[in-house]
Amino acid sequence: MRTIKGLVSVLVLGIALVVGAAGQTVLTATDGTSVNVEGPRGKVIVLAVGASWLPLSGKQAEYTNTLVKRYAGRDVAFYFVTTDSARAGARNFASDEKIRKFAFENKLGIPVLRDPEGVSILRKFKVEQVPSFVILDKSGVMIGEPFGGIDPKYDLTIPISKTIDRLL
Repeated sequence: MRTIKGLVSVLVLGIALVVGAAGQTVLTATDGTSVNVEGPRGKVIVLAVGASWLPLSGKQAEYTNTLVKRYAGRDVAFYFVTTDSARAGARNFASDEKIRKFAFENKLGIPVLRDPEGVSILRKFKVEQVPSFVILDKSGVMIGEPFGGIDPKYDLTIPISKTIDRLL
């Protein structure tokens, strides 16, 4: 019985951390700061949704870095959202240190956010596969379907850039 209560408490805490005021999605960055991924208003937001253990997330980080450089100084905010579990013992667990190492090795110079159980972002934005990219317009509304199915032979930055350019 205590185990069930403990599990329920952990799940409720995870949900409380992810869903903030007025249904906004607030995640914690690896530096401890809280970030509302549906703000800041007035900027196009690109969420790179991946996992530190997933080999294709390295390619996703490369695409992300390309996009960050392309849109530097423009009204676009980028976040890498990791779906690694924060719960030790979980199959997809990764420590904050492992996630920071992933970010360092892949030269991610953007905030790396944690979806505590790796499901809130997936559900909210209907992400069916990881890695994927989600684009939000300047009012925080998701545009189209997530860009997923990363194929190292296809430059996914092209359709993502077309979408961002249309929103700017």
